[in-house]
Amino acid sequence: MVDKTVEIHVDGLVQGVGFRYYTTKAARRLDITGWVANQSDGSVKIIASGKDPQLNQFIQIIKDDPAPLGRVTHFSSNYIPFQSFNEFGVKY
Repeated sequence: MVDKTVEIHVDGLVQGVGFRYYTTKAARRLDITGWVANQSDGSVKIIASGKDPQLNQFIQIIKDDPAPLGRVTHFSSNYIPFQSFNEFGVKY
């Protein structure tokens, strides 16, 4: 299977609710590498790399909102040229 990279933008109640923590936890569980970061407009941006089946699972988890107190109101994702990362983490 080929590794891919996806760029994800999420809007809603996604800052201050543990969204980055739960995103990181899900990514590591699925062997996804990359990063998650809060954006100045209140959204969250994610760059994630991995195998197609795991990326699809990860995308679904993000769409469904991994944070118990969060709420995703808008979700977009685009595949971008492959990027290699050593692990998945939070970017500040």
